[in-house]
Amino acid sequence: MHQPVDKKRLATLTLAALGIVYGDIGTSPLYSVKEVFGGSHHPVPITPDNVLGILSLFFWSLIIVVTIKYVGFIMRANNKGEGGIIALMTLALQDGKVGSWQQKLLVTLGLFGAALFYGDGVITPAISVLSAVEGLEIITPAFKPYILPITLVVLIGLFVIQRRGTASIGALFGPIMIVWFTVIAVLGAIAIVQHPSVLAAANPFYAMRFLATNSFLGFFALGAVVLCITGAEALYADMGHFGAKPIQYAWLWFVLPALVLNYFGQGALLLADPAAIENPFFLLAPDWARYPMVILATVATIIASQAVISGAFSITQQAIQLGYTPRLDIQHTSDKEIGQIYLPAINWMLLISIVGLVIGFGSSSNLAAAYGIAVTGTMLITNVLAVAVAVRLWKWSPLRAFVGAIPFLVIDFGFFFANMVKIPDGGWFPLAFGLVVFILLTTWKRGRELLGQRLESDAMELKPFVTSLAQGGIDRIPGTAVFMTSNPATVPHAMLHSMKHYKVMHEQVIILSVSVAEMPYVPLAERLQVSELADTFYQVTVNYGFKDDPDIPAALALCAGLPHAPTLDLMDTSFFLGRETLIPKLGSEMAYWRELIFVALFRNAGSATAFFKIPSNRVVELGAQVVL
Repeated sequence: MHQPVDKKRLATLTLAALGIVYGDIGTSPLYSVKEVFGGSHHPVPITPDNVLGILSLFFWSLIIVVTIKYVGFIMRANNKGEGGIIALMTLALQDGKVGSWQQKLLVTLGLFGAALFYGDGVITPAISVLSAVEGLEIITPAFKPYILPITLVVLIGLFVIQRRGTASIGALFGPIMIVWFTVIAVLGAIAIVQHPSVLAAANPFYAMRFLATNSFLGFFALGAVVLCITGAEALYADMGHFGAKPIQYAWLWFVLPALVLNYFGQGALLLADPAAIENPFFLLAPDWARYPMVILATVATIIASQAVISGAFSITQQAIQLGYTPRLDIQHTSDKEIGQIYLPAINWMLLISIVGLVIGFGSSSNLAAAYGIAVTGTMLITNVLAVAVAVRLWKWSPLRAFVGAIPFLVIDFGFFFANMVKIPDGGWFPLAFGLVVFILLTTWKRGRELLGQRLESDAMELKPFVTSLAQGGIDRIPGTAVFMTSNPATVPHAMLHSMKHYKVMHEQVIILSVSVAEMPYVPLAERLQVSELADTFYQVTVNYGFKDDPDIPAALALCAGLPHAPTLDLMDTSFFLGRETLIPKLGSEMAYWRELIFVALFRNAGSATAFFKIPSNRVVELGAQVVL
């Protein structure tokens, strides 16, 4: 009875995965082969041996790194079904000693990997759309002056429509990518039929021989070969949206064969006509099909860019929940899908960076020099975190985990060091971009810890204080007061200031704190923890996962079904929030320049009222000065 339904759902999710997950890696044929043989940095001469060697490297990179490592192994390390480097980091941190050097190392690696993701997210739309539009030059050189303006118009349009959400156009992504992969597979197959000798590249001997006989050139070539696996992280990062099976099925039965056919087809074209290196992807198509191919490629790269942008929104939301970034304005663009969100600040930051990249580098070949180092850096970090998960959670012996990871580490180190030579030619950009993001993430986290310590030093223990209040001595007024605090063991500063100014206390008082678990979602049954501290004084902890959408009024409404819980009428409830003014200080536990950054971030952080969806007309903010 259930089998046909399961198959139908699997097919639907597989189609959706094709549209969202595979846009980045699926558009790599636009520039990968061209960059290896025709790039401005150490191009490989076009000879039969070299073509077969490079194709073999492409083929086995897709098999070992994407198929075996990500599809076969890394996707097993999921946090309640969620993937991505933040989810992997939280998974690796479980069952470890808080504050130990191992925990700090894992957090540092995870945050730097997330920071590199932003660097990758800036380059992917730029190089993908630019590569697609450059196909116009193949049709006629007269289009050359218009390549950059057209690219910028497409990219600006893409970011402008982000606030509308992807729900309306998301349904088209899957079918369009089916057309894309089918077309590139057919074009590749036609070229292979005309030059079938390229199929020998499936033999790993050709890859090993190329590297053995071209030691230095082979090393530099790896820096361009890695372009064929950019986007592999998306398979893992988007697992929570679709599940493992749809992503695996789409890769094994559709995407991988299409990519291999197209890469081998481009190789066959180069063997037949080395001059085709001008743009082997578009020259695979007959003359009459090149305009449609440019249009199709542009649409496919827009889809690839959309996936990266959505990923940046998602990873930022997770970082906010885990306390690594300030609160930002998060807008939900769908009433049905909680994962469809829009963050204006991230959207415009990405757009400004991408426009600067396109204008500054000017061509996809120049951008390729900047592409790869962020990807390979993230892949290396993913390996280390996966080993930690295998040892800590799966209880593998350290030796078994390390030996199992050696093949992937060797390959990833090879790709990473080959891309290191690109640093002077543009590779510095994703590293610099990632470093800035990493500094912001760690500064915010450390600053919040320092602020918490300052507030705790002046704080009073909660339970004795509440007990004394419950015994009388202060006037009580009708209604409910909710005092939000980050430390449930101490008296909220807002509560002390309220008593100081108003000299009264509400007849029902709730001390509320928010806890974010190291899992993507917390079930509603576990959302609240309620305890009665004294008569009409309650302590409430609201539990969220790092992908949950915080909504304090909705959470408090769950009190109605719990024993010994407060009774709430939202229209008779006031929310008291503390609002600190920070003053940096020389000689503090944090460097002064980082204090200045933290103060700026804190001052511009989003409102807690909006973030927790508290009605603004029910909020009272009480300020205090804190010296860092």
